[in-house]
Amino acid sequence: MRNVVTVGAWTMASRVLGFLRDILIARFLGAGMAADAFFVALRLPGLLRLLFGEGSFNAAFVPAFTATLAAEGEGAARRLAAETAAVMAAWLTLLALAGVLFMPAVVWGLAPGFAALPAKFALAVRLGRITFPYLMLICLAALLGGMLNGIGRFGPAAAAPVLFNVCMIAALLGLSPLVGGPAYALAWGVTVSGMAQLCLLAAAAAAAGWGLRLSWPRVTPGVRLVFRRMVPGLVGAGVTQINLAVDVIIASLLPAGSVSVLYYADRVNQLPLGVIGAAVGTALLPTLSRQLRLGEAAAARASLNRAIELSALLTLPAAAALISEPGPVIAVLFGRGAFGAGDVARSAAALVAYAAGLPAFVLVKVLAPGFFARGDTRTPVLIALAAMVLNIGFNLALMGPLAQVGVALATTLAAWVNAASLGVLLFRRGHWRPDARLAARLWRMAAAGLAMAAGLRLAEAAGLAGLIATPGLRWAGLAALVALGLALYGGIGQGLRAFDWREVRAGLRPAARTGG
Repeated sequence: MRNVVTVGAWTMASRVLGFLRDILIARFLGAGMAADAFFVALRLPGLLRLLFGEGSFNAAFVPAFTATLAAEGEGAARRLAAETAAVMAAWLTLLALAGVLFMPAVVWGLAPGFAALPAKFALAVRLGRITFPYLMLICLAALLGGMLNGIGRFGPAAAAPVLFNVCMIAALLGLSPLVGGPAYALAWGVTVSGMAQLCLLAAAAAAAGWGLRLSWPRVTPGVRLVFRRMVPGLVGAGVTQINLAVDVIIASLLPAGSVSVLYYADRVNQLPLGVIGAAVGTALLPTLSRQLRLGEAAAARASLNRAIELSALLTLPAAAALISEPGPVIAVLFGRGAFGAGDVARSAAALVAYAAGLPAFVLVKVLAPGFFARGDTRTPVLIALAAMVLNIGFNLALMGPLAQVGVALATTLAAWVNAASLGVLLFRRGHWRPDARLAARLWRMAAAGLAMAAGLRLAEAAGLAGLIATPGLRWAGLAALVALGLALYGGIGQGLRAFDWREVRAGLRPAARTGG
């Protein structure tokens, strides 16, 4: 609980700043050509970061580092981290240079629909060349973050993404007149944020006594093990992002603005996904790795059950609220300036489809460590490949009749298949058994979430809709809607015994005493 709260609190701060960033982007760029080009340029290094850096790399490195630290001591773990960093720095530099050189081919592969619009395609290429070096910087930062997580210091790695949003906001507001407009300013902000995050984590590692010195890269047995496990995890750990990349490809073939309205809908959906899924998954992986290394299989199963329970506690009401009230959320957050009423309606419809898959997205992040902690990255990748094929098939079938909603719905359906497959295989192998407490509480949480959603609809019909639509009072109306949802879910859930607030408070107190 302490580690989840630490990661979740910093992630929440980053997401709040991210919303401020996206509000400004919507105001200045709307959902037009420049916005579409920038989001493609941003998606590419972001996707590769989640695959090479925070996704597959963490899935392979953190268990190996934690197990080495527990079994062989600090010296061996320090050598493993330094050797891995040297190899990563070498090949990431080559990858960044290749990406900049071959950016036209990269943009064509990610957004083939842009090829029919030469100006849009050229802008995406220029922006992509500016943002691509971010990949090298952030992947090295991910190594330092994984090492800090492995020694139980979750705060610095969780805090680093705050700098991403700070740099982008500062660049948008300060650099736009100097570099050719808002889209170029945002692209430069991305790369600068990579430098800032790397410096922050390097300083945190040095302060913890784990500063690393890069040497000539050598592929030692330990490094070979990390990268062998990492290769299949390139797909397995990043299946959600891969499916979202497929969404971009399909959306580039739809009417102008489709990439942008999907981006804004996904940004809202990513708030609970990032705060809950990333926090629980990040804290769970080193815990499971230590327990399994020490032969505590029963404790590992219990940890997985409590992680699922904690995720459901927060994810189910979030999904119910976003499905019930997508319009007010999108309108208040982004409905201003160049982002008009039609854009709001299109984005809100996509948000409903994304939110229906929110529990599945989070479950994938929670269940995957059950494989990674055992050194098994092969099984998740096979499941991910099947989910990707399904996602492409669903996209092709649904994009015609449902446009951008079909793209979002395809991702949701693929996520549910992915989560269900992971759960079934963990169960069959004896690595996970839902205990009586989890089984009893899940349906109560779902019932409380549905009751909350019904209450929100009634409140909107009774007058909150008018308040949200009134200029100057929109934020107050949305805040009232959120507060009402929290109160309804908290009261109904406690009445149904879906959770016990005393347990939640008990879990939060240690984090407050230790400062996170």
